[in-house]
Amino acid sequence: MEFEYRYFGATAVDSGAGSSSMSFAPDVRREPTYFRGELAKKLPFREAISALHDVVVSDLTYIPKDRSLYMDWRRQQDELDWDTIAVQREETAKQLAAMRKELDELQRRRSLRMSGFYAARQKYFDFLLNHDKNAWWVLDPVITVHPDEVFFECFSIDESSYGRLGCNYDVFAKLGEFACGTTNVDYSARLYGEFQKIRDYKSTVLEVDASGFEVQTTAEDSYREVKIDLPDTWVRGFLQVSSAMTLPGVTFDLHPMDVHNFCFLLRRQKEKRGPRSMRYILKPGQPVRVVFEPWNITLDCPRSIFTGEGEHEIRIWGRRRLHILERLIPVAKRFTVTLLGSGMPSFFVADMGSMNFTLGLSGWTANDWSRHGNFDLMAPRAEVDTGTQQAVFEVLKRRWYGTADAIAAELSLDRATVLGALSL
Repeated sequence: MEFEYRYFGATAVDSGAGSSSMSFAPDVRREPTYFRGELAKKLPFREAISALHDVVVSDLTYIPKDRSLYMDWRRQQDELDWDTIAVQREETAKQLAAMRKELDELQRRRSLRMSGFYAARQKYFDFLLNHDKNAWWVLDPVITVHPDEVFFECFSIDESSYGRLGCNYDVFAKLGEFACGTTNVDYSARLYGEFQKIRDYKSTVLEVDASGFEVQTTAEDSYREVKIDLPDTWVRGFLQVSSAMTLPGVTFDLHPMDVHNFCFLLRRQKEKRGPRSMRYILKPGQPVRVVFEPWNITLDCPRSIFTGEGEHEIRIWGRRRLHILERLIPVAKRFTVTLLGSGMPSFFVADMGSMNFTLGLSGWTANDWSRHGNFDLMAPRAEVDTGTQQAVFEVLKRRWYGTADAIAAELSLDRATVLGALSL
């Protein structure tokens, strides 16, 4: 599937001693979406948006070592006559010394002659890294401006981790005009570095630029138009995450220091054999207990008491993806964990007051969201005609939020029909 998008200009960063302004260039092929706000809670936002970057660059795909060249070399060594080689080495060493001297001179002259080319090539690579993000990343993160909050979403490179940063409008000290919607955002390569410069003493303004939607078609030469091959997995991944979030699960809270202990243990230990799982042992009124296999190291979480019903023992895999949460530990009040079952997805939500960060992990690293998940098949099905589906969609498009009962009353439909349309 080929996905076309077009940006007006590029993401711009204006950083000074007292203020920073970051302007995101949205995809102008979509309906107008724009936003402008000055950050009030700067450091928590910096850590949260940096954790989102860690999701984007995460790739834990297992790549086995290619030993074919080594085995070919071994076979060649077995066929060598070492006695003959020992006799020839002395004469060969004299020849090599003379040739090495001549080769050094040739290399010096070549480097001098090619210095201009090398400098130009490096300059091009630097420009590509700083101005053409698509040469390095296939997909841009998605930003949504909603009446409740502004949130960013992305998948990791291996598509096994889902990240979502939601910011309530309390995060911003000053708000300008905004239009709700969802759009692709053009992220420049240096944007992550600029996020690291956010400080309390500097004002920082985030802007999804609206000017891209105001340019007439006669000025199309000023657009930067890009085409990428968008796999169906990109859209399917969001569908699977949304479906998995609606499934029943076991929910409990973890203290930030308990998450720190998880990451600290995984940093110190290196597994050489399986099983590589975390086994959660949950008993009502008792601290959460986690067993790390294959070492069978047990960590008790005295600050985190399980308040749910019934006893549970749930195993999850792909645990090293939890390192994404490390930057959030100092700024999070708590982590709310939802486990759907052994070998099923898990969700970790960092509560930062006016911000929340959701990390959705598939059952294990190789079992990514986009290709192997089929959680949409577990959702309830209903027979709803296309016209009714479109009517429900138009209500949501106009109001942006609402309960099933409110939508049913507005459209004179029964609640079951509305729920069926929403599911579809």
